[in-house]
Amino acid sequence: MTVYIDPPVWPGHGRLWSHLVSDVSYDELHAFAAGIGCPPRAFERDHYDLPAERYGDAVRAGAVEIGSKELVRRLMGAGLRRRKGQGRGRAS
Repeated sequence: MTVYIDPPVWPGHGRLWSHLVSDVSYDELHAFAAGIGCPPRAFERDHYDLPAERYGDAVRAGAVEIGSKELVRRLMGAGLRRRKGQGRGRAS
């Protein structure tokens, strides 16, 4: 089980954000996110948006820190990348 997180460098709503992804399945990602208390509404298409202040929680729980470009490469390589317009739902 590997879940990845990129650095909190994405601005929005007065905060910085990270992206949390799995390169195995959405089920794995949803389970990990629930385990660290990430609300379902934070899921967007293929990742969870995680505020900077929660970054350490994810890493302590086992998320592997990688750069944003590598995160996207792994997501695409696993066939789990969903572009805008492909839905926001909690599909598995």
